[in-house]
Amino acid sequence: MRELVFALEYAPGTNAVADILAANPETTIRSLSCHVSPDHLWRVDHVSGGDDALDELTETVASAEYYTDCLARRDCEADWDTDILDRTDDALVLYSYWTRTPSCTSIPHLALDHFGDGLIFQTTWVGHRYEWRIIAADDTTFHAFRDAIETEIDDTTGVTFVRVGDAEEATANEGSATLTGEQDAAIRAAVDHGYYETPREIETYELADRLGIPGSTLSYRLRRAEAKLAETYVAERGPSAPRHSPNT
Repeated sequence: MRELVFALEYAPGTNAVADILAANPETTIRSLSCHVSPDHLWRVDHVSGGDDALDELTETVASAEYYTDCLARRDCEADWDTDILDRTDDALVLYSYWTRTPSCTSIPHLALDHFGDGLIFQTTWVGHRYEWRIIAADDTTFHAFRDAIETEIDDTTGVTFVRVGDAEEATANEGSATLTGEQDAAIRAAVDHGYYETPREIETYELADRLGIPGSTLSYRLRRAEAKLAETYVAERGPSAPRHSPNT
């Protein structure tokens, strides 16, 4: 199997969901499933984050102007429906369904047009960055599809192509370092705000306040993320050379 990984980058003020995520760095949207037919798209997404951010997202996705995955995003005349399947204090599960129209297509529809059936879609949305991973057959070539995405998106959205390669190899390399959405958001925020700089540019309690979570929660998420990344570093490099005593 081959994979293509790329990310849409929304300019501030052009996508309501992206703006909410950017204002709440601890909030992440990950796909649980995504399915496409020539005329329809339906998907289930898991949202993790703070209670206030989830309230904002709940209101936004209920709006008639919200069409996730519609590359035109406005005036596409799609028949759209989004339902809340589950809601807790720190998580939200969304079911979305829409009908394709001549004026609006999506990444899954473009992929179906270029590659046919049997595709797997995985998405992660953090801030203004909406990352996609598409897994397709071994003989798939992605050049025309990449051109199609760049043609469909408007000037307010950028696209960055991250990786093209073997899906099995990429999965094996990533497996041991997989972070939860909360851990990923925490460590990205820590890097962005200079938490790991010397001297440190922000303290734990200050970063936790920015993220709107308790300091103890942030500390736990960072420790777990750091442990996973350290384990992966060691595993990828194999056992270290044995140390010899100065007397031997």
